[in-house]
Amino acid sequence: MEIFKGIPEIKYEGSQSKKPLAFKYYNPDKVVMGKPMREHLPFAMAWWHNICATGVDMFGPGVADKSFGAVEGAMEHAKAKVDAGFEFMQKLGIGYFCFHDVDIVPEADDIKETNRRLDEISDYILEKMKQTGIKCLWGTANMFSNPRFMNGAGSSNSADVFCFAAAQVKKALDITKKLGGKAFLFWGGREGYETLLNTDVKFEQENIARLMKMAVTYGRSIGFTGDFYIEPKPKEPMKHQYDYDAATSIGFLRQYGLDQDFKLNIEANHATLAGHTFQHDLRISAMNGMLGSIDANQGDYLLGWDTDEFPFNVYETTMCMYEVLKAGGLTGGFNFDAKTRRPSYTHEDMFLAYILGMDSLAQGLLYAAKIIEDGRVDKFLAERYASYNTGIGKKIIDGKATLEELAAYADELGKPELPGSGRQEYLESIVNSLMFG
Repeated sequence: MEIFKGIPEIKYEGSQSKKPLAFKYYNPDKVVMGKPMREHLPFAMAWWHNICATGVDMFGPGVADKSFGAVEGAMEHAKAKVDAGFEFMQKLGIGYFCFHDVDIVPEADDIKETNRRLDEISDYILEKMKQTGIKCLWGTANMFSNPRFMNGAGSSNSADVFCFAAAQVKKALDITKKLGGKAFLFWGGREGYETLLNTDVKFEQENIARLMKMAVTYGRSIGFTGDFYIEPKPKEPMKHQYDYDAATSIGFLRQYGLDQDFKLNIEANHATLAGHTFQHDLRISAMNGMLGSIDANQGDYLLGWDTDEFPFNVYETTMCMYEVLKAGGLTGGFNFDAKTRRPSYTHEDMFLAYILGMDSLAQGLLYAAKIIEDGRVDKFLAERYASYNTGIGKKIIDGKATLEELAAYADELGKPELPGSGRQEYLESIVNSLMFG
């Protein structure tokens, strides 16, 4: 039975098209830098926002109908959401999905019943995957919504809650493995603190690491070969979250010996909440060999919280794709951890939002490729550090210089000239001319 009646299969029609339900820039077959767009941009649907979220906020109930013809809160509804999700992905040509455990089934009062429901629904999802060829990008456990996790999961002060979190991780890993997921994600939504007066930070961080090590050990024991991810976020819901940004998360992983199994899932809106650009956290992850996957969204710079908007700022998507291309691509994909605005409540709005996001990243890919192929930015960067290619600079890079030798060199030099101009405005003008010229 068709759920999204009146919504056709979304096709590429080009930038001149005025048809709302059509791609203007995302052409999956177009070859960019040797690969078709679909390979550069492995898109994924976020189950929680797209199939579950109804527009609830702190000031009012939901406005969007996500019942999909079933009674909400029952397993009938869980199956209807599967039907809706796969129809949605097929009509948009999306190849992957991501999920939390409690996105795909209603959580029961008893974990045994929740696990039974997860077994039942994952069987149904697996059938749909076989029929459509759609794949699972990553799975995760929701360890932040239920009141038991008010003080975190791995960071909880309660050993019982810690055990419950471990049980959820185990089952979510089982389901992710069953569905052939490429990765398993940890988002520490409440792994942090409000005040140091009641918090043992060292204990909590060590306990988070213990949970993650258990997850890796168990995952490998059942044949899960994918990456594990941390998704950095600086705040909200906790005032101080331990996975603040890319650099902090990488330091944590290395400190506790988790860096061989974990990479980062970088979200645009989380990077800006940390006071960085999206491009910054992508670069930090990539240069450390830990760029795994991306949650594609954007925030509102006038608001200080996670608004999870669909990306429409093409300058930002261009800088994103520049980093991805420079890094050689992703091991994961582009998950739209984004939601329509509350007044955009119709089923058609769901499709229009994904078209916007997919087109924006496609534009970013095209412009990023132009910047790289043009070569002027790369040429300037190489020339800016050219003093390290010969002479004393090369000795520094080769590790052959001593502090005494450098001091003697400086004495003889007397006074260095100013370093070469950074020419920021010139470089920005290059980018603008390639994007809009």
